[in-house]
Amino acid sequence: MKKTTSLLLVATLSLAAASLAHAGKAERDFFAAEVTPALKTAASTLKQSCGCDVKMDVKQDSFQTVDHLRQVRYAAGAIVDNAPRYCSDAPSKTAVCKLKTLEFARTGTTAFKFAAGKGVITLDESSYPSWDMLAAELDK
Repeated sequence: MKKTTSLLLVATLSLAAASLAHAGKAERDFFAAEVTPALKTAASTLKQSCGCDVKMDVKQDSFQTVDHLRQVRYAAGAIVDNAPRYCSDAPSKTAVCKLKTLEFARTGTTAFKFAAGKGVITLDESSYPSWDMLAAELDK
């Protein structure tokens, strides 16, 4: 059992390293210069406006180009633009603060799914979920 777990861990880490190696310099630079600050601003806005800490995670291996990564930046911007207005009362803050982790992945489908504290924003070629999509799912 222990050997199987070790092999699985090595395989997983190898795949992760290989997928990150696929991204070119332009993608890495854009991620560092544009995406990371946008995610930090989104997390800070949620903390300041709604009172909750939300961990942001990007499935980098699903984003192959700068254009794909740009969608993450736009989705983070939608949070920054809308959270302060939305979190204007206690029930709204409670709804948003059910979110503990927010993951971004490119799947070819624009959607937001939420379960057990984890929200997953999936993006397609040219769109990202609106704030209203996130709020509607969190308000359930």
